[in-house]
Amino acid sequence: MKDTDTGNLGEKMSDLNIVTDFYSLNVSDGATMQTYVAHPDDDATQPGVIVIQEAFGVNVHIRNVADRLAQQGYVAIAPEIFHRTAEPGFEGSYTDFAGVMPHMQSVTHKGAEMDLRAAHEWLKSKSYVDGSRIAAIGFCMGGRLAFLANSCLPLCAAISFYGGNIPTLLDRVAGLHAPMLFFWGELDKHIGLDQRQQVLQAMKTSGKQYTNVEFSDADHGFFCDVRAAYQPQAARLAWKLSLEFLAMHMGGDATR
Repeated sequence: MKDTDTGNLGEKMSDLNIVTDFYSLNVSDGATMQTYVAHPDDDATQPGVIVIQEAFGVNVHIRNVADRLAQQGYVAIAPEIFHRTAEPGFEGSYTDFAGVMPHMQSVTHKGAEMDLRAAHEWLKSKSYVDGSRIAAIGFCMGGRLAFLANSCLPLCAAISFYGGNIPTLLDRVAGLHAPMLFFWGELDKHIGLDQRQQVLQAMKTSGKQYTNVEFSDADHGFFCDVRAAYQPQAARLAWKLSLEFLAMHMGGDATR
């Protein structure tokens, strides 16, 4: 892929060619989970990133995030967290939240941990992945699960985009392995100021390293360019900060 502008994302792509595919992973409870994987098409050993879906599945938006990370030199894996209740390849509609609610409500901490461990182990098993440099990034439901992943996996970094209900996980703060980067939209009625303050206070009290970014003119889902809430300026800055954060804590070139 040549160094070209991607349009309203305002992003320059590297000259890395990437490979994408779907893989089935065995989860420790006996389930089989489909994943989407994107990685640079070269022989270099690269850091890994677990990309965690929104409530709408591993859809074009989540696959695009994985592709963009691969173009920056990361091996990205996006597990289908709804595999216990939905068919492989499930994608919900952004205009039908009721349709994805049963799947989202079926996700348990225990099940999600097993899924995230399976993705983490898959990355570690690959010769082209540096198993000592793995991070997680998640959106909405996945933002919450990125926090969960940081509590149960030896990550180097974790990024949470507008993760809801993180206060229900605050008993895990002391066990966080890596620095956290939080993104929020101040117009987000789903995640109020009280929730955000609870999370940040818990991080401070536990002495955990974190970076907190709030966009005053952004709503829930502002990073997703196929949602009505897409805010291109906030999305562009958040992406740049995310790449810098990953490079800072995992090594690598965030300027690609």
